[in-house]
Amino acid sequence: MAGAASVLEDGSLLSRLDRKLLKLEWGMAVLSGIGAFVLMCLAVISVVGREGFNEPLRGYVDWIEAAMPVIAILGISYVQREGGHIRMDIVVGALGGRALWLAEFITTLLILVLMALLVWGTWAHFDRSFDFAKPNWSRDSSIDIGLPIWPAKLIVPVAFSVICARLALQLWGFGRAFVLGLERPVAVPLVMSAAEQAAAEADHMQGHDA
Repeated sequence: MAGAASVLEDGSLLSRLDRKLLKLEWGMAVLSGIGAFVLMCLAVISVVGREGFNEPLRGYVDWIEAAMPVIAILGISYVQREGGHIRMDIVVGALGGRALWLAEFITTLLILVLMALLVWGTWAHFDRSFDFAKPNWSRDSSIDIGLPIWPAKLIVPVAFSVICARLALQLWGFGRAFVLGLERPVAVPLVMSAAEQAAAEADHMQGHDA
């Protein structure tokens, strides 16, 4: 499982691109959080309506299905940038120097290939649902209240495309670290030690106290 990670920055082109993409990733993660909050509010409305007025929110399940890609998918690139996805560190954690960067480069490349295939597949899935000539531009809709499904399907290839851009930047970072023999490269998640993590948390708490 991945530990806490930090991402270093400098004035290089790679780092500037990293920070620009981070703004997009952060916005998508915020939208994901807003989606979860809205879904929670809908749950409250549905329960209150059912228990208090014998009238639950109509189409509640349909809204849940439509919101799931927002909640589950939009934030994945931000988590990738921060090194927060679950992974096995038993082997990678024992490596150092160029061996570590080579291992990270290979695994990141494999993930990028997989995500590129998923972009292609999910876009085709969206395309089967989207049709300008149909009502609400949709060839299919939810069962209860007839919500068009294509917006939820479009979110997936868009989010996957963003993580592909993130993986490409990380490939650049790991490859640069391998070629130049860098100890602490920029624009890639660096696993922090327990002491570094504790110091970062202390600095964070002091910033809130100020």
